[in-house]
Amino acid sequence: MYRPFYLYSCGRESTIWEHPPLVDFRLPSDRLVKLAEPKQYQAAYLLQRPRTSPEWPVSPAALSCKASPRIVELAQPKMLHPEFLSAKKVPTQVTNAVALARASSWVQQLAEPWVKKVTCCYEYGPFESAIRPISKFAQKAVASPRTLELAIAKRLHPDYIPMRDAAWSVTKAAKQAVATPRLVELAQPCKRLPMNLTQFNPNAFTVKKSAKKAVCSARIQELACPIQR
Repeated sequence: MYRPFYLYSCGRESTIWEHPPLVDFRLPSDRLVKLAEPKQYQAAYLLQRPRTSPEWPVSPAALSCKASPRIVELAQPKMLHPEFLSAKKVPTQVTNAVALARASSWVQQLAEPWVKKVTCCYEYGPFESAIRPISKFAQKAVASPRTLELAIAKRLHPDYIPMRDAAWSVTKAAKQAVATPRLVELAQPCKRLPMNLTQFNPNAFTVKKSAKKAVCSARIQELACPIQR
């Protein structure tokens, strides 16, 4: 089972297992060579056959046999349909009248290709001219009062306030204002020791006694509750 661990370890450049000494896969066996030989002709036939004879000898019974009526009927080729018409010749014969005929002016006019007018591009002209041609009637037209009324742009609401600019001017009163001592005190940043010195201060993270005894109100407890979804 499992060829006791394949007889060799992995990675070696050797066969997994040895071939039997009498087996050589490079050369065919004697039986295969014999079966691969072509069929031989009969020696007597090769000596006696004439040059015009068929490749294999035909028995006298096959030469003198007569076909039955059914075989003769099946040997008949399939007949064409009675109404079958053979293909017409490709080069048709042109009569002299057609060859010498001359087309009339109307036929020549109809034979000319239809030239479509290019409407996507227009000829070059002065810059002040319109891109598309405008008719004279459109240039002299006068708009009616209703058309003028519809052409008026929609107005904004009377109470509309435009968007405030990102940068707005500061008033003179704000520029001349003086902060009170209390505002200056509140504006001072919280002073803390650097982190490299807090490890030497045992009271750096102590909590006050008043903070330990503090009790939050009902409103704070309500706001501290997570939102239930």
